Amino acid sequence: MASYAGARPRSGLLGRRRAAGAGELARDPGAATLARRRVRGSGVVRARQRTGRTGILAAGIVVTFALGFVSLAQTVRVSATDVERDRLAAERQVLLDEQSQIRSDLYRLGREPAVRKQALDAGLGQLVDPLIVPAR
Repeated sequence: MASYAGARPRSGLLGRRRAAGAGELARDPGAATLARRRVRGSGVVRARQRTGRTGILAAGIVVTFALGFVSLAQTVRVSATDVERDRLAAERQVLLDEQSQIRSDLYRLGREPAVRKQALDAGLGQLVDPLIVPAR
């Protein structure tokens, strides 16, 4: 096996180099052969068959946005319902006030002085002395 002059061992997690294992030879420039790296069972990953975290991360982002969208939709629906309820309550209060005003006007206008005033305002005059017709 040939070794390249510029070849370096693979770096592990966060750029740290592994310490030489028990089965590996010490690295010196004159070493002609290198010990083979031991492969552990569960960590074996072939080229192009790596399990990427990108898909999991993208799925997590999609799920997060979907849940956020559902929450936003519920919040908007509740807010719209509250606004509609407040609008209907205000409209009901206006109708009750109008009903009270109409009742008050009816009670006031149903009495004799108000009827007399309306008749005079409409152009009707005071009745003259009653005409008595003798019975035959």
